[in-house]
This record gives sequence, structure tokens and C-alpha cells, in this order.
Amino acid sequence: MDHADLFERSWTALRETIADLPDENFAAPSGCTGWRVRDLVCHLIIDAQDVLITLVTPTTGEPTRTATTYWKVTATPPTGDDPLDALTVRLAAAYEDPRLLKFHLDDVGSAAGRAARLADPATRVSTQDMVLTAGDYLDAYVLEWTLHHLDLIKHLPDAAKPPAETLARSREMLEAIAGATFPKPFNDREALLIGTGRETPTDEQKTELGDLTAKLPLILG
Repeated sequence: MDHADLFERSWTALRETIADLPDENFAAPSGCTGWRVRDLVCHLIIDAQDVLITLVTPTTGEPTRTATTYWKVTATPPTGDDPLDALTVRLAAAYEDPRLLKFHLDDVGSAAGRAARLADPATRVSTQDMVLTAGDYLDAYVLEWTLHHLDLIKHLPDAAKPPAETLARSREMLEAIAGATFPKPFNDREALLIGTGRETPTDEQKTELGDLTAKLPLILG
């Protein structure tokens, strides 16, 4: 699958999972520290707006980042106290009715999906003082959507899971960021959750990880 196909697959799966959630699930905790499901959905609306803005912001500059170097990597997990995180919580609360969040995500999210399909992967785009090809930018968001899909369903065991192909591609990108591969006993979901600090490895898993343990977690921002 190419950049746009994987982007669309991961983005569509995430949006469809949200569309199918009962209203009461929006008050459930998510996998993002300090955020409920409704807060995460609000964040995804903002992300979709960023995708739209970036894909219509071409530049002639040389690329300075790729799909993997796009990320700012730290070892410090978020606390939920960041001002932008707090703003997201307030914005999400202002929607009140989960149906409004669903509607806005579907509206802006559908437009972002169409923009991705129409984008020339070789076009250079600018975001956050970085220059990437549109293809690399879309690839970076495959990882973003897949991780947030896992965040969304952390406490919702009956909700739909991310597609296998986007989990696999996200693992590949995380391994490129880490400069190492996760052991084969780790499935893609485990590699992503443990690799990004969303889950703590067991003693047995630490043994399997070996030297890679010292590099973890990889907190992506």
C-alpha cells in the first residue's frame, strides 16, 4: 500500500470506530494521560485541521525531515498539565453532546482524507518549521492515527482495533526511530504500546528486549 492508502486505511478505521461508540464511552478514560475519550476525539479534530492546512501549504524548500525524523523524541511521559492539553480538555467539554464531536470529526476528517488522496506524494509541504514531502507527512500520520486508535480503545475492549497493516507499518517506523528492532515474540500492538511508554514491560519482556530496554520509552511529540 502507498502513503495515501495507508493514511486512508488508518484514518478511516479510527473515525469509524469513534462513530460507532455509544455516547457513554466518551466519558471513559483514554490511553492519553489526563484525557478522556472525548478529549482525544477533540484532539483528533485539531489534528485533522492541521493535516488540511499542511497539505495546502506547499514549499520549494528542501526537505528537512522524513516520516521518522518528523517526531520529537523524549524519555519523559506527558503529565497532562501542558497548556495545550488543558485547552483541548476545555474545548472538548464545550461540545457537551458527543454527537457534536462525532459530526465535527466526520466533517473535518472526511475533508482531510480527501486532501490526502489528492496530494502528490512528491510535493514538499511545510509544518512546524519543517519541510517534508507530502508522502512522508502522510506516513508520519499513519503512526499518529494508529497510536491514537490504541489510546482510544485502551479501556473499551469491545471497540474495533486498528488495521493489521497500519499496526505493522507503525511498528516499522517506530523501529526506525529507535534504531533497533523489537523481538519477534512482541506482536505489533505490544511493540507500539511498550515502545512508546503506553504500557510497562513485564520482567520477562524486559529480558526479551535486552539492550533495547535502555532506549525506552520513546515518547513521541
